[in-house]
Amino acid sequence: MAAYTPKNILITGAAGFIASHVANRLIRSYPEYKIVVLDKLDYCSNLKNLFPSRSFPNLKFVKGDIGSADLVNYLLITESIDTIMHFAAQTHVDNSFGNSFEFTKNNIYGTHVLLEACKVTGQIRRFIHVSTDEVYGETDEDAVVGNHEASQLLPTNPYSATKAGAEMLVMAYGRSYGLPVITTRGNNVYGPNQFPEKLIPKFILLAMRGKPLPIHGDGSNVRSYLYCEDVAEAFEVILHRGEVGHVYNIGTKKERRVIDVAKDICKLFSMDPKTSIQFVENRPFNDQRYFLDDQKLTNLGWSERTTWEEGLKKTMEWYINNPDWWGDVSGALLPHPRMLMMPGGLERHSDGPEKCDSGSSEFSDNSNQTRMVVPVSKSTNSPRKPPFQFLIYGRTGWIGGLLGKLCDKQGIPYAYGKGRLEDRSQLLADIQTVKPTHVFNAAGVTGRPNVDWCESHKTETIRTNVAGTLNLADACREHGLLMMNFATGCIFEYEAAHPEGSGIGFKEEDKPNFTGSFYSKTKAMVEELLKEFDNVCTLRVRMPISSDLSNPRNFITKISRYNKVVNIPNSMTILDELLPISIEMAKRNLRGIWNFTNPGVVSHNEILEMYKEYIDPDFKWANFTLEEQAKVIVAPRSNNEMDASKLKNEFPELLPIKESLIKYVFEPNKKSLAE
Repeated sequence: MAAYTPKNILITGAAGFIASHVANRLIRSYPEYKIVVLDKLDYCSNLKNLFPSRSFPNLKFVKGDIGSADLVNYLLITESIDTIMHFAAQTHVDNSFGNSFEFTKNNIYGTHVLLEACKVTGQIRRFIHVSTDEVYGETDEDAVVGNHEASQLLPTNPYSATKAGAEMLVMAYGRSYGLPVITTRGNNVYGPNQFPEKLIPKFILLAMRGKPLPIHGDGSNVRSYLYCEDVAEAFEVILHRGEVGHVYNIGTKKERRVIDVAKDICKLFSMDPKTSIQFVENRPFNDQRYFLDDQKLTNLGWSERTTWEEGLKKTMEWYINNPDWWGDVSGALLPHPRMLMMPGGLERHSDGPEKCDSGSSEFSDNSNQTRMVVPVSKSTNSPRKPPFQFLIYGRTGWIGGLLGKLCDKQGIPYAYGKGRLEDRSQLLADIQTVKPTHVFNAAGVTGRPNVDWCESHKTETIRTNVAGTLNLADACREHGLLMMNFATGCIFEYEAAHPEGSGIGFKEEDKPNFTGSFYSKTKAMVEELLKEFDNVCTLRVRMPISSDLSNPRNFITKISRYNKVVNIPNSMTILDELLPISIEMAKRNLRGIWNFTNPGVVSHNEILEMYKEYIDPDFKWANFTLEEQAKVIVAPRSNNEMDASKLKNEFPELLPIKESLIKYVFEPNKKSLAE
């Protein structure tokens, strides 16, 4: 069979354990593949698991739930996904005994939503469904041949039953609709990054704390363990060489009793097994043995590389070096944890968006237009939680006020922060009260009435623009929240490499070169420091303009009231077009630095010519030089062109600056004046 080469891969649940190792491997090994990660950051997932790949340009992370049909459809279409590797699932057997409905919702319903989206969009060339060896049920103790891929499925607990149910849906969509599906069934996996509700990391962390290792029953249950990197390689092989319609076991013939695992960990920590192992009540049903026949995968060229001793030592060393990776995990270390609704924590505990406002739920395939209908779950106990909840700072500011109006218009719940950015305790209180999904920072000191004020109020400017912004970014990071930070592009000025009129704009990665005003110094300083926070999206706004020509902060309003103006082409931000884009960027969980301007430049005179044409035919103005301007201002002003190609690539509908001015500012005002 010819090798398969994907282009754009969606990996679900890739902030979790196994999928993060697979994602990191593919991102590192195949820079030509675009990897889109979709994860709702549940209790057992952590964005830090993807840190090895965060600097790679072929990674895109989206926080969201596979149960959201709108979001899944949107991602498949906008990211041109041709391959899905579906790892997202609730996987801990103990939890399934206590909250089985959650497993049905995630493992069956979530898979069904993905399959239906694949059917509707008609563009998927591979759908790799990740299942488990537990769907086979218990293997006879004296069996010498493991379960092969055609063995009967006989699940014995709610978790494995939901995985078997999901498999049936995958198989049905493959047969009924011709979806190119492949299913994997794997043994137990261990290694770095695993949430410590699982046996091996739980035992290691307990041993590190000098506590006894709890064993269900008598510890005679037999399991097979594969090291995570070997499993990641198996998925790499299946992705490229697996045959559509087939099932592949990912297993090892090296079995171990649970009590032997505990003894091996005791040996690594120089603990006495007799006093360090504690036998506790067994599960309601605990399969005695799982045993797989992995010959089919071996025939594709895969083999286990890591010995048990080597893998266990690597895993132990990783947890010793990263004891606080998961924060407070005391609940997970109990003999019978119930972690589905674990409170508190960091990134992994935030609820993701359930809906992506991409317009319609209708998508076209090759033959006709199909509407995807997904039943809405009903609850008689409490109202459905909205998918987004924004916390906005800068209520009295221009941009902050406009953001609130946009949220009202779009029906997005929001609240304005009451705390001052300099007071961390107040920020934490706001986060605790509002429980936001995203935080918008439109607060800051720009000057009263302009940036000249900052020259004589430097301490106040630093306190808000630098210390306050960093304070909010860190508070958001602590709670796993994305912060949309409205910054400035007034940190650049034309130079030899970016001359005026050349069309060569400053890019996101360029180093700021304008230090003429203290305001710009503080904004450049905080932007550089914010690069250390992976939860921040920095939006460089320039010379903001809106359709409200009565607002004194509006750039058009300002220059129309000046006696004289300079005439220099600049990049500018049309808020009526770009602020809604900032909300969409939040929904997409975009991060990093973005030049938040319309493409192209426009000069002062060009704007005033439009003002005269559309608003006031009798309007007149005069120009003066930068040297003459310097005599009437305290601090020099920034003039530059920003390269908006990154934003334009993400939002192709974004208009050039002059077209946006006419559509969003001058045409609406011309109509209102005529009336």
